Order: sequence, then structure tokens, then C-alpha cells
Amino acid sequence: MKKALKIIGITLLVLVILLVSIPFIFQGKIKDIVKNTINNNVNAHVEFSDINLSFIRSFPQAQVDVSDLEITNFAPFKDEKLASIKSISLTMSIKELFKKANQGPVVINKFNINEALIVLKTNKYGETNYDIAKETEDNGALESESSNSFSLDVQDYNIDNSALTYIDESSNIIFYITELNHSGKGTFSENISELDTKTGARLTLKMDDTEYLSNHTLKLDAIIGLDLPNNKYTFKENKAFINELPLEFKGYVQLLESGQEVDITFENPGSDFKEFLAVIPKSYSKDIAQVETTGNFKISGRINGLISEETIPKLDINIVSNNASFKYPDLPKRVDNININTSIKNTTGNVDDTYVDITTLNFKIDEDQFHAKAKIGNLTKNMTVDAYIDGVLNLAHISQAYPIELDTKLSGILKAKLNTAFDMDAIETNAYQRIKNNGTVQVTNFIYESEDMLNPLSISNADLTFQSGSVVLNRFEAKTGQSDLNANGTITNFLGFLLSDKKLQGNFNVTSNTLNISDFMVADEETESDKEIKKTAEVSAPLKIPAFLDCTIDANAKTVIYDNLTLKNMKGKLAIKDQTATLNNLTTNLFDGTLAVSGDINTQKDVPHFNLKLNVNSFDITESFNTLDLLKAIAPISKLFEGKLNTDIALSGNLDSSFSPILSSISGNALAELLTTKTKLEDSPLLNALSSKLNFIDLDKLNLNNLKTNLTFSDGKVNIEPFHLAYKDIDIAVGGTHGFDQTMNYDVAFNVPAKYLGSDINRLIGKINDPEVNKITIPVTANLKGTFDSPKISTDLSSSVTNLTQQLIEIEKKKLVSKGTDAIKDIIGGLTSGNNPKPGNSPKDSTAVQTDTIKTDKPTTEDAIKNILGGFIKKNKNKNKNPKDSIN
Repeated sequence: MKKALKIIGITLLVLVILLVSIPFIFQGKIKDIVKNTINNNVNAHVEFSDINLSFIRSFPQAQVDVSDLEITNFAPFKDEKLASIKSISLTMSIKELFKKANQGPVVINKFNINEALIVLKTNKYGETNYDIAKETEDNGALESESSNSFSLDVQDYNIDNSALTYIDESSNIIFYITELNHSGKGTFSENISELDTKTGARLTLKMDDTEYLSNHTLKLDAIIGLDLPNNKYTFKENKAFINELPLEFKGYVQLLESGQEVDITFENPGSDFKEFLAVIPKSYSKDIAQVETTGNFKISGRINGLISEETIPKLDINIVSNNASFKYPDLPKRVDNININTSIKNTTGNVDDTYVDITTLNFKIDEDQFHAKAKIGNLTKNMTVDAYIDGVLNLAHISQAYPIELDTKLSGILKAKLNTAFDMDAIETNAYQRIKNNGTVQVTNFIYESEDMLNPLSISNADLTFQSGSVVLNRFEAKTGQSDLNANGTITNFLGFLLSDKKLQGNFNVTSNTLNISDFMVADEETESDKEIKKTAEVSAPLKIPAFLDCTIDANAKTVIYDNLTLKNMKGKLAIKDQTATLNNLTTNLFDGTLAVSGDINTQKDVPHFNLKLNVNSFDITESFNTLDLLKAIAPISKLFEGKLNTDIALSGNLDSSFSPILSSISGNALAELLTTKTKLEDSPLLNALSSKLNFIDLDKLNLNNLKTNLTFSDGKVNIEPFHLAYKDIDIAVGGTHGFDQTMNYDVAFNVPAKYLGSDINRLIGKINDPEVNKITIPVTANLKGTFDSPKISTDLSSSVTNLTQQLIEIEKKKLVSKGTDAIKDIIGGLTSGNNPKPGNSPKDSTAVQTDTIKTDKPTTEDAIKNILGGFIKKNKNKNKNPKDSIN
């Protein structure tokens, strides 16, 4: 007995070892075989991270697991993923692994797919990414092989947490299935069998940029009859839910060589109007269990015909509701007199003949009644619309009657009586002759908020008349922020703006008492690139001119606020297009003068850019330079003057977040003219420092009238072309550069007559006593560096005086030589004796003095002149202690 138990134990141990080890021994070979077999039979690249075969995990059954399966397409969908599946698991009897083809179907007990992401795609040429099976060259061999191939009998299967996307570029259809969970039980090997399924998912259907289903919840419990020889699938006991709306349907789908034959009918089993609310997604309809409703609602339809490349099934779908109402328990308003009669039809099977006919759509909220009807045709191509609207709608009542979540409070009264007929192609191509409008729309006390506007727009009154191809704005009265607007004009593509991504085009006349430019800007979302721009360009998230505007405005505003400026009586034309505002001779009163502006402001890029020409006439210098940083930067010294300024400025650069110029980015040129101007010496460290260095000029008495100069500026530097000033008979030339940071490098050249260089020089000139000497001038140069508030000034005044002295020496030498030898001797004699000859002295005495002088040390003519000037210069040096009487 012990021996038998030992044998049994050893046998079991060997079996367990074999069950555990065999999958590991053959696992690598199995993985290679499976991968090569798949890739040899499909036009795609198939890859998976691992394949496992286990005899233990589901013993006594075998389990095969495939992990991270990916199918990647070849051209024309090269490198696009067809499928990505996290795991596939199959469970079957071990003996099924060794069954031959002629021994019956392979029975799979359980089949599970987890987290599958599948993308089915048809491009604009009709090519599909899912037709990846390779064709065999020998059809006869194919038939023989297929007749002996394995068949499958799946008893239980699941698809969990998966998603499917279908994209048809040729018809512009996108269909999403997300959160897909599907399970089924059945037998697939028999000719006639059944499949019992349960399905839950969310559906989104989008056609031509219109969402017909938006994340709708779908539930389906269906028993499907399988007629495999005839490829016919019949719906037996079926119940579906679209959101909370129940639908029962029956019919069949049969696969034919020419397509799929469909014949399905459906209807909602009840007739309560609450079922209509159930169609609306829960995120909008909320909990409808407590909603009080009256009236009926019925949806029914039939879909029958052939689905092929040329045809679709015929459609006859009807939605009807009569005298219905609803009221949410937490809201004050009831919606009454709801009447709906709508059908979706196609009687030919041609997709272009599908249309929606809204015969009746009426409702009432309080005393406001709304009536509409419409016919919408050619849904898949150039959609046509023929609609009529007549009613009054208090927009505030919408959120009081229906639990709609709005970002902002909606208010205003809308009155409309309008007929419109158009096709979408006419709107896209501005074919106004095909757009038929007739009627009026009035809006009162309406508040509009948009991401494209910084402040809410409050429209107190708007009156529009619809005409063919255009809308006439008879009256428009609105406020936003600090601004008020009154306008009239014409809008040329109002429907294009409302129904597609077209811009709002038109021509308007606008008047305003107060217009604050910043009220009409929008703050851009801040991105990482914006943050980098802030660092480099000194701007925050930039404002944008609204991209939806494409219009011309003739403006007349009494007061316009732009940054820190207040402009009066502004008139001109403004064109807005592609986030660019173009100004054409915009004139305004500013700083007791006038300003004319032409150019453009472009906000297309991250940093707004401007390119403007300014004509300034009679600006008050003090007020303008104290207010405008731009003028301070271009000509900072002008703030020291009083008077008027004329200038023409051409400039370009970038704007910061408040639409003010970024000074470091500005370049351009200017011609400036000062009128009736005087200096303010007491306010200027620069002028005071310059005055202390030069005692021959009084800067308060500079003549600055009609002063003109040219300036150029770029890279934060201003270059002043040399210009001339006059002070008495002193000519002054000024030129150089300064930076927007107030640093400067200027040279001021004074052409100074000698008579202004101090009393000593004047006495010297008087001694020479020659009219030509009074005409002598010397150049004196002052170099100005540092900043305007902390200047560093150097002059060459001392060297200039030395040069003047040399000039006077030469002049006096020439004069003495021309007088002759006797005159020189008389002068020398008088100098050497220390006494000048006096009247009454005898010639003898005089001769004696001269003789004595000659006997000592006879001076030359040059020595005599040097003695005269030398003594004078010594006196001059001693007097330098008083800067007001001498020369530095």
C-alpha cells in the first residue's frame, strides 16, 4: 500500500512538474510561431510583448494569454495604429489544443479582450485601414483549405473597458464608442444558434462638424438569432436605452455580396413626455425622476434597405409630442404648450435625399411664446435650410425653467419674426444671391459675454432688418466697461458668423461719449512661451484684437481713453481684420494741440506689434513730455522747455500687455520743431552743470524759437543730427546720441567771440586796439556724458584761451614790426627804465635813459611783447580764483 501511494505521489509530482514546465519549455517557440504566422498572413505589422501558455492557472483547462498586442498599418496608413490591446485571454480544454481540423470545432470556453483601442479609418480615396488580410495566389487551394479549416465554438466572451473610433474622411463622419463593455454567450459552430448579449457604452456621432449624438449613454440587452449559412442575424427579444429613453426594436441584418440588407423597426414602449427629456444627456437634463410632466411623446421608425457603397437604407423616423409641459422642482418657471412634430426621411435610398422636416416646434414660458418650423435637406453634403421663426423669448427664463449650466448669467428679450433660406456652401463662399432673408430681430437689455471680450457687452437696444445676403443694423446701443457705443451699419455675413467659423464682416458708423480701448481687448491664455516672452520682452499675457472681426468703422468719439491718455474729439476710420487694426488719418485733440495717426497695430503674434506715423501740431511741451514715456525717451531734454511742439514721427515696435510701447523695441525717425520756447534752468541738473562750466553764456536767454532737428532711433538709442542755436552772436552746434535709459553722449560746440572770454581778455584786446581783433572767435567744445539727471561735463575752454593768447601775440608782433625800429626802441627804453617818457622831458634826458637801458641787457622785440602779455596772463591766473571773472 505504501509502495502504491508512493508511486501515485511520484506520478502526480511528475504530472505537476510537466504541467508547469511544458509551457516554459515551449513558450518561446510558441511566441515565435504565432508572431510569424500572423505577420505572414496580414498586410500590417503585428507585435506583442509576450504570450503565455498555462496548464495550471485554469486547470483542468489550458489558458493562453497575449499581452500588449499592437497592429500597425502599412501604406497608405503607414505607422498609424489600427489596434492596441492590453491583453487577450483564451480558456479551453487541454485536449482542444491538439484537435485536428477534421475532428470538429475548437471549443473555447471563455474569450476575453481587455482595454482595446481600435481605430477604423476610410480615407478620402475610399481606402480602408482594416482590410489587412493577404490574398492567396491559388484560389483552389484557398477553397480546399477553408473547407478543412478549424471552426470555433465560443461559449462565453467579454470585451472590457474598450473604445472604438470610426473615421470616414470621404463623407466627413466621425463615430466614437467609449467606455465599451460587452459580453455574450452562445454557440457559433452550429448552423442555427443564438447569441445572448449585454452592451454598455457612450456614443458620439459627428457629421460635417455637427454633433448629432454627444457622449450619449447606450445600453442594449439583445438576443440575436444566428443563421450562419445565410449570414442573417435576427433581433428577437431586444431592449435598448439611449440615455434614459427606452427603445424596443425588431428586425434583421443580412450580409450579402452587394452589401448589408437591413429591415429594423423601433419605438419607445411608453408615451410619457418625460421620455423625451430622457434623450438629453444627464449632464444637461439632471435628475429627471422628480420632474413634473404632462402630455405625450412618441418616437417610432423604420430603417429598411441596402447598405452599400451607392445606397443607404430608406428612413422613416417620426417624433411627435402634443400639448406637453414640464417643470423642474427646484426651478420657478414651467415650460408649457410644447408641440413637436418632426420627421427624418429618405424615400429613395440615395444619401443626398435624406432630410429633416420640423413641421412644428412650439413652446411657452410664462407669457413668452415661441414658434418655429424648418426643413433641412442634403445633410451629408451641401446642407440646405428653409426656416421660419416667430416669437418672443426672455433669455433669463431659460435658466429658470431648465437646469442648464451657464458660465455667466443670461438675460435679455429676443423678439424675432424671420424667414430664412440658404445652403451652407452659399454661406462658406459668400454667394449672397442664394441667401434669402426676410424679417426683423430685436434685442433689448441683452448681456453678452465671450472669451473674445474683456468685459461683458450690455446691449440695451439692437434692431436688425434681415435682407437677402445682408443684415442692416438700424440701431445698436451698448455699453462695456467704461465705454458706450451707438452704431448703425450693414453686416454682410451674419449667418456665416452664427453658423460656421466665418468672421463678422460689415461696415459701421460708431459714435461714443466715452470709449476705453482696453474694454475691447481679450487676455490670451498664458502658455509657457508667454512666460518666456514676459522675461525677454517685459510683457505679461498679451491682449488680442478679436479674431472674429472683419469690419470697417467710421468713428466719432468725444472722449477716448488709451492707456494713460485722454483724447478728445477723435474722428477717423478704423479697419479691423486678422487681429490687426489699421488706422487711417485718425485725428484727435490732445495736450492743447492736435494729433493725426495712421498705421496699424497687429496682435497676431504673441507680442503685439505696431507701425505708426504721428503728426503732432502745437502740443504743450510740458504736459506731453510729463505724460508720454515715448516722448520722454526720444527727447528727454525737451521736458526742460516751455512752449509748443510740432513733430512728425514714424515709428514701429512692440507693445506690452496694456498696449503701451516697449521702448527697447522701438525704431524710427522724427522731425521736431519747437515754437515760442524758453528754458526752465532751475529744473535741470544738466543745464545748471553746463552753466557753471561756461560763464560766457546765459542759458535762460537761449533763442529756441523755430528750432528744427532730425532724430533717428533704434535699439534703445536716439541719434540727433547736428543742429544750430543762437545766443547773441555766439553760434552753438549740438549733436550726439542718448539712450532710452537716459544715458547721453553729446558734443556742444560754441563759436565764441573773444570779447566774451572775461575782463582780462577784454583789457588785452583794448591794449592792442585793433578793430580786427574784435572779430576773432574761438571754438569751445563741451562734452556731455553721464545721464540727464547726473551729468558729467568736460570742456576745452582753457586750451581755447591759450590758443587765443597765441593769436593775440602774433597780431601784436605784426603791429610792432610795422611801426618801425624807433617806435620799438621807445617802447623798449620805457620798459627797461621802468618809466614811460613824460611830456616836458628833454630829449637828452630821454636819450640818457635809453643809453643806460641798452648798457645793461638789451631786450629783443619778442621779449618786450612777452613781458606785456606775460604780466597780463599772470594777473589772469591769479584771478582764476573767481570763476565769474576769469576763464577755466
